[in-house]
Amino acid sequence: MLRTLQRIEREASEALAIVESGEQLGRWQSDYLGRNGSLTTVLRRLGSLPAEQRPLAGKRANELKRQLHAALEEKRQNLRPEVGRDAADVSLPGRPPGAGRLHPVTTTIRRMKAAFGQMGFQVFEGPDVETDAHNFTLLNFPPYHPARDSYDTFYTTQPDILLRSHTSPAQIRVMRTTGVPLRAVVPGACYRSDPPDASHNVMFYQMEGFAVGTNIRMGDLLGAIRGLARMLFGEESRVRFRGHYFPFTEPSIETDLRCTVCGGSGCRLCKNSGWVEVVPGGMIHPNVLRNGGIDPSRYSGFAFGAGVDRMAALWYRIPDIRLLYENDLRFLEQF
Repeated sequence: MLRTLQRIEREASEALAIVESGEQLGRWQSDYLGRNGSLTTVLRRLGSLPAEQRPLAGKRANELKRQLHAALEEKRQNLRPEVGRDAADVSLPGRPPGAGRLHPVTTTIRRMKAAFGQMGFQVFEGPDVETDAHNFTLLNFPPYHPARDSYDTFYTTQPDILLRSHTSPAQIRVMRTTGVPLRAVVPGACYRSDPPDASHNVMFYQMEGFAVGTNIRMGDLLGAIRGLARMLFGEESRVRFRGHYFPFTEPSIETDLRCTVCGGSGCRLCKNSGWVEVVPGGMIHPNVLRNGGIDPSRYSGFAFGAGVDRMAALWYRIPDIRLLYENDLRFLEQF
């Protein structure tokens, strides 16, 4: 038994000397000190020795066990990387990840979906990358029409492929897919080469909304917009409507909401006017209905493009929509 212990001591020492990684050290520990290791097997056999041999063999086996455990810990310390300026201290406890949260724009889109859902609108999606036909021509923007300038966007290397400048192209896609009657909203990102300021950005979110059926009139549009404002901002919210021009609607309006950041006294977001333009729209132009496969002599409809970023700014009282896209956690963690 003593000779066996001497052999185990020699082999363990030689094997430990060539260990160079934590994985190898784990195997060494299993081979000699594990449940089926060499030393553990010897310890189990002590009871079978003659009574006069047990004390000496047991003492030597326990000494060897302590010796191997000490050598194991020393080797483990030597293998642990030194903590220096450029090295991570792997012995430090980890930092628990922070809880995630929804972006203000995402939260606003969900609120708007819920509001329009109560009014019977279904949610659809449209592609960010569009054709020139869907983005302009089929929406009554013929080539070289001057109204295209205010919707100038980003084109790809293919001449007729671009990033959509508004969510209105979804009108054509949904009309051709579902037919009438329909009530739909389409949220999504839009892209324009606008100079950025407190209420404009080169990328922004919009929610297109439109309804087509029989006897739909301007009053239905005004009611939907007022309903949205009340459901989002309460009964005390104030809106105003102004006449405007859009190629794809006739007649057309702009909807302004009393600025919640300054309470109407004037700030950067409302350009010191006390009002923020939030929901432009109007009655869908007959040419757009025809391009969507709908007979304008039988059906009519309204459409609007609600500015999600501005709605978020008004809801959270953010003075500059560009803050929404700077990815500054000091700002985003407030919401």
